Amino acid sequence: MSHRIAQAVLSAVCLLAPAVLMATDLIPVEDFARRAQLSMPRLSPDGQYLALRMDDETGNSHSLVVYKVSDMSHPASVLHMPKYELPGGIVWVSSTRLLVEYGKQFGSVDKPELTGEILATDVNGKHQDYLFGYQDLYGSRSDTRAADRGWGFVAELPESPNNHFYMSAELWENKDHSWLYDVDAVKNTRHLVGDLDVGNMEFMVGSDGQAHYAYGTNSNYNYVVYHHEANGWAPMSPSQVGHNFVPIYTAQDHQHIYAYYSAKGGPYSLVEQDEMGGDRRVLAADAFGRVGDIMWTAPPRQPFATSVETGVPKAIYTDPNLPAAKLHLAISQKFPGEFVNFINYSENGGELLFSVSSDRDPGTYYLIDTTHYKVIKLFSSADWIDPDKMAERRPMRFTASDGMPLEAILTIPRGQDLKKLPMILLPHGGPHGISDDWYFDDDAQFLASRGYLVLQVNYRGSGGRGHNFEEAGYRNWGTRIQQDLIDGVKWAEGEHYADPERVCVYGASFGGYSAMMTAIRAPDLFKCAVGYAGIYDLRMMYDKGDIQEDKSGRSYLQTVIGKDDADLDANSPDKLADKINVPVLLVHGENDQRAPFAQAKAMRAALDAAHKPYEWLSKSGEGHGFYEEKNNIEFYTLLQTFIAKHIGAGNVAH
Repeated sequence: MSHRIAQAVLSAVCLLAPAVLMATDLIPVEDFARRAQLSMPRLSPDGQYLALRMDDETGNSHSLVVYKVSDMSHPASVLHMPKYELPGGIVWVSSTRLLVEYGKQFGSVDKPELTGEILATDVNGKHQDYLFGYQDLYGSRSDTRAADRGWGFVAELPESPNNHFYMSAELWENKDHSWLYDVDAVKNTRHLVGDLDVGNMEFMVGSDGQAHYAYGTNSNYNYVVYHHEANGWAPMSPSQVGHNFVPIYTAQDHQHIYAYYSAKGGPYSLVEQDEMGGDRRVLAADAFGRVGDIMWTAPPRQPFATSVETGVPKAIYTDPNLPAAKLHLAISQKFPGEFVNFINYSENGGELLFSVSSDRDPGTYYLIDTTHYKVIKLFSSADWIDPDKMAERRPMRFTASDGMPLEAILTIPRGQDLKKLPMILLPHGGPHGISDDWYFDDDAQFLASRGYLVLQVNYRGSGGRGHNFEEAGYRNWGTRIQQDLIDGVKWAEGEHYADPERVCVYGASFGGYSAMMTAIRAPDLFKCAVGYAGIYDLRMMYDKGDIQEDKSGRSYLQTVIGKDDADLDANSPDKLADKINVPVLLVHGENDQRAPFAQAKAMRAALDAAHKPYEWLSKSGEGHGFYEEKNNIEFYTLLQTFIAKHIGAGNVAH
């Protein structure tokens, strides 16, 4: 496995002249099936070390790797993870000690999920301690107490690194209770600093080291916020928190906090306010989309910028006169067309780790000396991808058939005019809280490299536009959500972007459900449909799959799809297979826990019963989306062949 991590100063970075992609120069399928080998870099508080996740070429073996910044040629330490487990979170608690939150990759469609286990290690790989988790593993903890039968997660860090961290925890035998501990990551000791009789809560810690807020979606799938007062926890009133409120961090004056806030359920704003909701000041807001990830100054931390989660991202500076804001603007000017994200500073602010990414660049990481402004290029997350050969992703807006403004993202094949192109509708998964954005998208770029215009629609229920917009998709999986997607196709055709005679639909997870449902709801709109790791029987979700395994998951299902069997059947593709009049391709992992293999078999049986044509690909050992590179290569190859068979080869520039 190659560990090449190149170094280059910023002045050496230049833009390559764009080259036209010839039909004979199709980017290999393998380039889109490969997985990033280096990811999640985090700079140590003293700025001397870089910790990151490293995967082997198969994607089956994962490690935590620590490099000394002054010598990136050889790792200072390597912590190998068990098979299928990976570093899900990397947190420095001092300049010599760091935490690893264990994660598991259940399939390529879903992001890795934290398992609730936390390991601590010294920077040199010694003194490894299993701080929280259900396994009986090594370390000082194993001598002092039994395994924790539950989940633990890093909640927050003290203002200054001191080998401590705050950990939220939930135990399996009492899922209706939440705990917060102050944990010493060297001594492997913990003491309670907050708890309440509500499950699934996150905490915000004040400057006094105590829990000030508890918030989250409870087991009944209701969002709640509590504030800690003299007599214990008190639920906050609507006048204090509006429709939505997420406390983030204590301000430097220790009298105010930073929070996400929405008065009436619209897009979140970033605000500064006192703890009880008074003296509120808006730092960043947008009427259409919510503000997203925050960039922070060096300690003492304060937010200096954020961006909106819709459209092409652009930094919104909370105070343009802050040194961090000025530095961000200066670096951004060196990378036109890309977005610069500050990841973390060293404690004294002398070193800064940042990334640069775009719709065509999966991401490149740099380190800057903020005293001498020397920039070192660390690595690219996918150095085999040439951004100059990738397609533009263009966020646009259209109006749905009922008047709702919606966002669409078009990925336009290189060298092609946006005019009567063969098109693939690509619905995203989720559906709730997930959205498509401007950044690099493997599926969209793969299809665009084959000459197809790709349409992605942030339909009702998607994230990025506030609670009301997300809630508008509840119990509308097979109706309004599908109509938003159909309206998007009709809009693209009406603008003459897409050729109405050459349109297919392909999606994964909920997108696989939508691929079947849009073909059912608009039988004359598509020429083929591809469902990958999809849900096809809504009633089955109550009996099989990991969502229904606990009370909160069942509450989620009741909230978003309801319990009426007749209604569920009326919106399940396997019950409506006789209405599908286009060729279908079904692709599924046989070990899928989110959308069990039984879902695909039910859809296949329904197509058989209705005498409908389909093609089939399943893989043993694969979960919610294929993980093995060879299986992804086979899938992408089949996908391009299937689409070309039904709407012809795409328009590739000559």
